[in-house]
Amino acid sequence: MKSGIGAPKAKLQELTRSSDRISFLYIEHALIERKDSAVLVIDSRGTVAIPVAMISVLMLGPGTDVTHRAMELMGSSGASIVWVGEYGVRQYAHGRALTHSSALLESQAKLVSNVRSRVAVARKMYQLRFPSEDVSKLTMQELRGKEGARVRRVYRLNAQRTGVEWSRREYNPDDFDSSTPINQALTAAHQALYGLSYSVIVALGISPGLGFVHTGHDLSFVYDFADLYKADYSIPVAFDVVAKSEADIGTRARLAMRDKFKDGKLIAKMVKDLKFLFGMETDVNLDIINLWDDKEGLKKFGVQYHEKEEFE
Repeated sequence: MKSGIGAPKAKLQELTRSSDRISFLYIEHALIERKDSAVLVIDSRGTVAIPVAMISVLMLGPGTDVTHRAMELMGSSGASIVWVGEYGVRQYAHGRALTHSSALLESQAKLVSNVRSRVAVARKMYQLRFPSEDVSKLTMQELRGKEGARVRRVYRLNAQRTGVEWSRREYNPDDFDSSTPINQALTAAHQALYGLSYSVIVALGISPGLGFVHTGHDLSFVYDFADLYKADYSIPVAFDVVAKSEADIGTRARLAMRDKFKDGKLIAKMVKDLKFLFGMETDVNLDIINLWDDKEGLKKFGVQYHEKEEFE
């Protein structure tokens, strides 16, 4: 091996299956360099070498510097890179998705493009919120009404639990400070949840814009998806923050959401739920590429095809 060249690029069949990788690795206040087939994470405590083929998604937090050669290695090894706030609270940018497969994206596009399948996925989303009830026969209007009642109940119960005064959800997206303290906290906590939801969605190669309930916005599916977790995460966090103090609400709500994300359990649940919604609860093949044919279905890629001449 020539000095400075590093290890050769791994072949697709040599890469670790997604189910065997570290789901998400968060790094902050560190320098990331490359050494052979590993990335070196260097901070004030020392240096750690991490085999890059073991990483599904690398979340780069504040104070992170990464070299070009490290990015080159992670890109060729199928790792997804997401630039985020503390512990994934906000999503700023991302590189390519972890998966080489378009299976989840194609499934999403197919499901959202048909009225029946779109309603079926929407019902799955609501079923996750009402695990003990059968919502399979409810219309979208009935589902919205049922969800509205659930959310109002969640707000009321958290107000009773914390003693925080609650009337209704209202906010001005262009004027954060004009809202009541609890509405400020809810806005900040929801934004943190949207950031993490976006990170997981794009890491799996799914479109954030193809929503099933929300529509017409480039983040429609992010809003769909984040709504699954507000009752257990951002809403109780917001009420807890205001119950303790009304000072510096935005920052404290963001940090509280960061702490809720730290154990990684929500991220693991998000990945599982996404596969459930799109009917792919097992790993998809990351390394398949085919040619599409309107009559013969999928054809092998990498084959030299010759013009077929037919004579009557």
